[in-house]
Amino acid sequence: MYKRIFNIESKLDEGMFLFGARQTGKSTLLKERYKGRIYYDLLDPDVRKGFKRNPNSLKEALWDKPAGTLVIIDEIQKVPELLDIVHTLMVEKGLWFILSGSSARKLKKSGANTLGGRAIPETFYPLVWPEVTDFQLDRAVQNGMLPRHYMVADATKRLKGYVEVYLNEEIREEGEVRELDAFERFMEVAAISDGEILNYSNIASDCGVSVKTVQSYFQILYDTLIGYEIPAYRKAVKRKVVQSPRFYYFDVGVANYLMDRHSLRRGTDEYGHAFEHFVMQEIIAYKGYNDKKDVISYWRTYDRKEVDAVIGDARIAIEIKSSEQVKAKHKTGLKAFKEEHPGCRLILVSLEPITRQVDGIELINVLDFLRMLWGGEIF
Repeated sequence: MYKRIFNIESKLDEGMFLFGARQTGKSTLLKERYKGRIYYDLLDPDVRKGFKRNPNSLKEALWDKPAGTLVIIDEIQKVPELLDIVHTLMVEKGLWFILSGSSARKLKKSGANTLGGRAIPETFYPLVWPEVTDFQLDRAVQNGMLPRHYMVADATKRLKGYVEVYLNEEIREEGEVRELDAFERFMEVAAISDGEILNYSNIASDCGVSVKTVQSYFQILYDTLIGYEIPAYRKAVKRKVVQSPRFYYFDVGVANYLMDRHSLRRGTDEYGHAFEHFVMQEIIAYKGYNDKKDVISYWRTYDRKEVDAVIGDARIAIEIKSSEQVKAKHKTGLKAFKEEHPGCRLILVSLEPITRQVDGIELINVLDFLRMLWGGEIF
């Protein structure tokens, strides 16, 4: 069992939308932290059908509860009609709600009541480094950090089931994907673009669909929390910079499965891509859990100088390399960025065992970096 660091108690004030991809552990967290509270699980077909037939039964069940009573509704996107009742109970009876789900898309599409700002949206992520007492880097890079996947030596079968469940349940429910086979092909091609700059035309050509269709497919991944974009850092001083975003799947294990990366070995390009993804995954989760306002972007010039992560307005530049020996070529992007942004802190994360500073660049072993990141020493 993993002790999750998401401090839901401190973030909860009257209401919360708790969103996260399937199997990140939302339901487990809620059941552990709020034992004995009123809990409705809309994955239960009987509960779901009952509320679909008569949404007002929620009001009938809760009307006599005292103000401040906490009610949890899991997978709220399954019956968005309940949100009108929730709003009434919050306003007229002073009840508190945690509304969890794996997709905000259905709520947006249905025009569901967003509770007038009374419920703050929060994101729940896969496992992160401080939650795993037996942390093994290579396992995390290969399997990803969904709890059920990280805990086994070989997560291939579980990842296969995960992707199939996502396609069959989440995507079929969207109702906008006419050809599931085409979307499945798109997910595989999108995995090739994982951590890379998005080129919709190339992806559309590889999938045999239109650019507009590809863009709509990416939006489904974003809305169902399966993927996200990292924007380009656009402030150009001397060099012309790329302005298209990068795409990442929400968990490196999912990307690995879709790309058939089943036996990653250090020293290979495949391991390097997955290693970069894993470190970015930790940075994104740290920002989300700690309510950091800094924008995370990447920087790339047309003469191929590159930095993997820029924090805020060029406050920090982070390059991620899986090399066990940092070489001069690994520092090229950071040095170029420093020329244009001289006040920037430069960090190179790698597998090199000794953390130190060389030529104004902090060379940080990945395990030291994770400790520093979650200890608030990076940003």
